[in-house]
This record gives sequence, C-alpha cells and structure tokens, in this order.
Amino acid sequence: MLHYIAMALAALMLVASPARADEYTLLEWDDLIPLAEQLNPPPFPGVDHEDEFAIPAQPIGKVVPSLNGKKVRLPGFVVPLEGDSQQITAFLLVPYFGACIHVPPPPTNQIVYVEYPAGAKVDDLWDAVWVTGTLHTSGASHEMGDAAYSLQGTSVSPYQL
Repeated sequence: MLHYIAMALAALMLVASPARADEYTLLEWDDLIPLAEQLNPPPFPGVDHEDEFAIPAQPIGKVVPSLNGKKVRLPGFVVPLEGDSQQITAFLLVPYFGACIHVPPPPTNQIVYVEYPAGAKVDDLWDAVWVTGTLHTSGASHEMGDAAYSLQGTSVSPYQL
C-alpha cells in the first residue's frame, strides 16, 4: 500500500512541478533564420572605409513564422536593457558575447528581445545563459539593436551542457 501512495505522490509532484526543460523546444540560432535565407543569405552591408566612424546598417533578417507562440529554450548572451544593479528585467539575447555593443550588430533575426519580470541576477550575465519562455515573431527596436523576435521569459539560468 505504501508503494502505491509513494507512486501517487511522485506523479502528483510531476504534475504540480514548474515547467520542465523537456516541455520546451531546444533552439539553436540557425533555427531562427528561414531556410531560404540560410541558403541565400542577404548581402552583408558594406563598411565605409572613408568614414571611420560610420556604423554599418544592421542587416534585416526574416522570421520563421512557425516559431510564433512556441515554448522554447535558447542559449545566448545578455545585453541588459532594463533593471537595476541587482536584477535585469529586459534584455537582448544574442548569439555571441558583445553583439550589439560592437559593430556591426547581428541581423535582426539573430537578436531576441526578452522580457523577464522575475529579474535575472546581474552577476550571472557575463557568461552564457539559457533562456526559456514563449517566443513571438514580433520584434522590438532599441538603440542597442533591432530584434526580429521577442520572448516572454519564464526562466534564465547559467549555460550548462
């Protein structure tokens, strides 16, 4: 009898537990680029070598419509946008460290605007992170770069394989 009670409690804990990683589709950055664009990438904007201070235009990337509304898990680096000295509540998720801060910025479909009301600890943001949440194909514009995607975050955690 105790065995059945233990099994029932274990099942209840699984049902009542927060969202598990396997409930999210694991994405890689290439998954955010439509196949046609992967096969025939748009030309990279040229650099004006005459004007050393000219910032090249950010390449515009198309979105993958089937990703709209999907629960996803995506690794990346954080470019803080909103928050305080303790927590960041909005940020850009980018595929490599320093993207958007250094020029040229990545294409718009390689930047995800993340809203994370729970707040991510500032100390943890210098390294790669996993972000989970619901992805949308509506983007956001910011002085740090334009994002083709937005994500309502449910968790931010240190990147681990």
